[in-house]
Amino acid sequence: MKLDSNVNYIVSGLERSGTSMLMQILEAGGAPMAFDTASRPPDDNNPKGYFELEGGKIINKLMENKFPLTDYLGQFIKITAYGLKFLAQGNYKVIYSQRNIEEILDSMEKMARVHDDNREKTREVFVKLNRMIIKLIQDREDVDVLFVNYNEIVAAPQKEIKKISNFLDAEELDLEKMIASVDQNLYRKRRR
Repeated sequence: MKLDSNVNYIVSGLERSGTSMLMQILEAGGAPMAFDTASRPPDDNNPKGYFELEGGKIINKLMENKFPLTDYLGQFIKITAYGLKFLAQGNYKVIYSQRNIEEILDSMEKMARVHDDNREKTREVFVKLNRMIIKLIQDREDVDVLFVNYNEIVAAPQKEIKKISNFLDAEELDLEKMIASVDQNLYRKRRR
């Protein structure tokens, strides 16, 4: 399938919010993707892969205005939330993943193999960052954004994946493969 070659397509959200899962879903559906597995291969935290370019070092290049976004027109790339702050003027479609903040913090602790003694402060920082980035992208006229929820994708993938398909206006996406790619077994830091 093809996406609009005049648009930069981005999957974003806070770290550990489900951005890799979204990239996996989009790839399963046949969406054009740009990532390299060599710089950050799958591991126990993301057994199906991270779907990142340059091991997630895009943000530094965006900050220095050295990341060639035009090289990736018409294909999905992953840029975590903070990186959206540094997007130059352009034409963007962003799928922004949200997730229960406690699950995000649990997942971060597991990944780092530490207990966060300053969890309240960490929570505050991430909630503030999330609010700032959401406001920033909603206020930009060159950004079209779809907010999706990790917890809802895992609970009811059909509904959420249909929203993604509608947002992309892409009838060629294979919705059945996208739905089948959602692996309930990887939802390991679940909060009730």
